[in-house]
Amino acid sequence: MNPTLRPRRLRQSAPMRRLVAETRIHPAQLVLPMFVAEGIDEPKPISSMPGQVQHTLDSAAREVERAIAAGVGGVMLFGVPEHKDAVGSGADAPDGILNRAAAFLAERFGDQTVVQTDLCLDEFTDHGHCGVLTAAGEVDNDLTLERYAAMAVAQAEAGSQLLGLSGMMDGQVAHVRAALDAAGHETTAILAYSAKYASALYGPFREAVDSSLTGDRKTYQQDPANRREGLREAILDLAEGADIVMVKPASLYLDVLADVAAVADVPVWAYQVSGEYAMVEAAAANGWIDRDRLIAESLTSIVRAGADAVLTYWAIEQAEWIGARA
Repeated sequence: MNPTLRPRRLRQSAPMRRLVAETRIHPAQLVLPMFVAEGIDEPKPISSMPGQVQHTLDSAAREVERAIAAGVGGVMLFGVPEHKDAVGSGADAPDGILNRAAAFLAERFGDQTVVQTDLCLDEFTDHGHCGVLTAAGEVDNDLTLERYAAMAVAQAEAGSQLLGLSGMMDGQVAHVRAALDAAGHETTAILAYSAKYASALYGPFREAVDSSLTGDRKTYQQDPANRREGLREAILDLAEGADIVMVKPASLYLDVLADVAAVADVPVWAYQVSGEYAMVEAAAANGWIDRDRLIAESLTSIVRAGADAVLTYWAIEQAEWIGARA
């Protein structure tokens, strides 16, 4: 046997493999999620996410400086308030921690990176749900939309350039877009968490934001069994005016990501969530995997499936690694 078709010819050296690689990642495709907390005077480590912290405003600024220097495309801010209530009053208060952080960082870095903010109530409610509850304890979709509209205007006025609508309420994109436009914020962009699944991978995030959640979010986040539903949600968000659509989590939902990327006429992003991060770090700490190779492989697989950008807690590390190889 003497085959003439030899695909191995293009695998014979590292320079050859690099030359013919089908998927490449640029640092600008990476977005760094960051937690900014109220009531702390130094960064507070997150035990389930080794290497990640709840930031003070000053430490957040230093981290954003690092991200910019590495070429990271943007930062997504999550607020961790000291006080919570049933309707998440701190979410749209101008002096609420998330809006203060957005204003603080946008003023300093808004012309160097894309300052983004999470638009959801879960960090700010004493019940931990992403919306306003009825007397029966169920999330009221339409009352929640009014809270999202107020949050959107507050975040835009603070200087956020991109609002991450992560609550999975029906009609949230159209409602927020209308509120922004009415308030004169036509240029503020919307990132729709379109296909956000009720995943077990969010556990470490709950620690990161001091979540008060009891129960689960299965009545508004999607069933992991459903692939077509993810595409349907993305199509609805596109029709409502989303500037970017996203799939979350990333690694267990690459099929949904590929489906959305095949039809979307706007950028498609994916979120490599806290549980994905924690599993790699834990396995690496035990010596079970090659940490650096797996991080690079995981991000490559997400981009290969169709993501134009990835939210990842390894954004700075990976951007620096890519830069060192360039």
